[in-house]
Amino acid sequence: MYSTKLINLFVPLQYIERNLRMTQEDTYKTITDLSEGLYTEKRSKFIAIAIPVRTLEEVKQHLEVYQKKYYDARHVCYAYMLGHERLNFRANDNGEPSGTAGKPILGQINSNELTDILIIVVRYFGGIKLGTSGLIVAYKAAAAEAIAAANIIEKTVDDDIYFAFEYPFMNDVMRIVKEEEPEILEQAYDMDCLMRLRIRRSMMPKLRARLEKVDSLRFIDEES
Repeated sequence: MYSTKLINLFVPLQYIERNLRMTQEDTYKTITDLSEGLYTEKRSKFIAIAIPVRTLEEVKQHLEVYQKKYYDARHVCYAYMLGHERLNFRANDNGEPSGTAGKPILGQINSNELTDILIIVVRYFGGIKLGTSGLIVAYKAAAAEAIAAANIIEKTVDDDIYFAFEYPFMNDVMRIVKEEEPEILEQAYDMDCLMRLRIRRSMMPKLRARLEKVDSLRFIDEES
């Protein structure tokens, strides 16, 4: 009898842990707006700019802009991270000794668990060499300053679902939409109705399972 009570006590905890894992898997942190930081060391000035980005094309555009803006700087180094899975990234030393600039910048992105972000650090040389360790500290500190000044938010990973159904089953579909609260992206009503919804990834299985039970409803595979 005693052991049964213990098992029952642990069920809610397991449920909480499972849902916590699902929550962590479909959220990510990024910044909302451009922010800047400044770090100086032995008359060298390190200007850091953190920029929200979504694509590699955006990264290239911003790099072009800042390389032109700071054409007179000794180095324009950077690192970026893209995608909620945080698998698309790059670090660039732009002429600094290998691993002394881009890697420390990327390290700050990683330590803050950020993605969809580009950090550029511009260095104006002050006439005194900092050495390898000094450069690592400087680029790390400059990137940290830009992140500290940024507005960091948590976003959810969302998925879309696209389907068709016959008009007489409209009430069944709308009841599900009202209760599950997905975002309605597209809807067209005729004898054969179309609807596109967006919902947080961890909530998609439940939404899809409920929609599957609606008579006449069929999912549209847009890749076919």
